[in-house]
Parts: sequence; structure tokens; C-alpha cells
Amino acid sequence: MGAREKFASQADPEVLAAMREAAAGEGRQLQAVIEDAMREYLERRATDRPRPQVVQALAESIAEFDSLYARLAQ
Repeated sequence: MGAREKFASQADPEVLAAMREAAAGEGRQLQAVIEDAMREYLERRATDRPRPQVVQALAESIAEFDSLYARLAQ
């Protein structure tokens, strides 16, 4: 792990509480969860593609419900 730089920010109290709860539930520090969220955000913006798990879920949904989707599209 490299050097860290402190910064200050503000967040919606409900969002911040949910992040703290998620961090505690995972036994991690809040800063680690926020850093993961920041990295994921930057990756999404850089690739401009859906995440692999989203593509996989779509493929599974199409395989399971293809005939339903075709009927709904009519």
C-alpha cells in the first residue's frame, strides 16, 4: 500500500451511515470501503462498458426468458 493523502468532503448523512455500516459489516475501515468505491467509479468511467457480472446476468436472463421478452416486444 502506497502513501495516503488526507482530504475532506461532505456526504448525505444516510449515504455516509450506510457506508459506515457496510464497512463495519465487512470488518473494514471506512476509508478502505470509500477507496474501493472511488476505484470502481473510475473504472466504470474509463471503460464505458458494463461490468462483466452485469453482462453475465443479462445473458442468463435472456437465456431463461427469451420467449417472454419476444412476446413483450410485440
